[in-house]
Amino acid sequence: MESSSATQTTARIQERLPLLRRRARMVQAVRAFFEGRGYLEVETPYAVPAPGEEVHLRCFRTVLERPDGTDEVRYLHTSPEFAMKRLVAATGQPLFQLARVWRNGERSATHMPEFTMLEWYRPGAGLSSLMDETEDLLRRVLPPRLSHGDVMLELDRPFERLTMQEAFARHVGVDLLASAGDADRLAREAGVVLREGESWEDLFFRLLLERIEPHIGRERPTFLTHWPAEQAALAKRDPADPRVALRFELYAAGLELANAFEELTDPQEQRQRFETDRARRMQITPEQDWPLDEAFLEALADMPPTSGIALGFDRLVMLATGAPRLEEILWLS
Repeated sequence: MESSSATQTTARIQERLPLLRRRARMVQAVRAFFEGRGYLEVETPYAVPAPGEEVHLRCFRTVLERPDGTDEVRYLHTSPEFAMKRLVAATGQPLFQLARVWRNGERSATHMPEFTMLEWYRPGAGLSSLMDETEDLLRRVLPPRLSHGDVMLELDRPFERLTMQEAFARHVGVDLLASAGDADRLAREAGVVLREGESWEDLFFRLLLERIEPHIGRERPTFLTHWPAEQAALAKRDPADPRVALRFELYAAGLELANAFEELTDPQEQRQRFETDRARRMQITPEQDWPLDEAFLEALADMPPTSGIALGFDRLVMLATGAPRLEEILWLS
């Protein structure tokens, strides 16, 4: 006799099957899009010695046991970024990957501890070119008009391109870059009370979350570009204004869909940024201690000028189907 738990699982999958079929068709469409543009699909290891240097991400830890009885700590990666950049450096080719990634402690309507990331890297592309390509991809896999929650999104219109400086001027009423590093000034000009222990960076993200994100990407997707340099540890600084980095995030119908960089290829500068981030991370989660990814840093010297992007594929499926929660477009969760 089938257990009640198995019966419930079967019922849930059957109920979601139309959404899951749509997901499968989107996977096919993504592969066709990139193959048609000359990209090579790659696969990189999931269990790695160094999962990344993000300050606020928590990793899953495991142990690799060797036949000779020795072992080594490994981590499930939070992104295939480091490995894919090594492949770009080795091949000089445009690459893409639909990868499973893991981020511990995350679960909500739009977050899961395990999910699918679409990442691609294009040598020779600048940030503007990458935005063009991202627009083309979304138009390929999504309908020209869709609704999600209370938002009606039009994808047949040009996507909005808004710098972070412009966004703070429009929605917060402050000169963001003039206040850089001065939390008291930013709070005063934004008309908010600085919380105890709140840094400029903390306040920056609070204002971004509360004042800006609710108002962008609602009628058409928005690229939020040129972030303060301290918020883009793997991106080049803008030669025209070194206070900002060549980074964008893509927002659509209340969802943060993607994060992209014009990639930093200077191994010495990248090492310095990693060491800064590691010091901050160790203050927050001292148990998350792993060696620097020396293979990645070594490969940067051979990496051509490249732009890369990480897009949350599950959230893209949410948009396509109108599903309110990630769980509804996952085969099992």
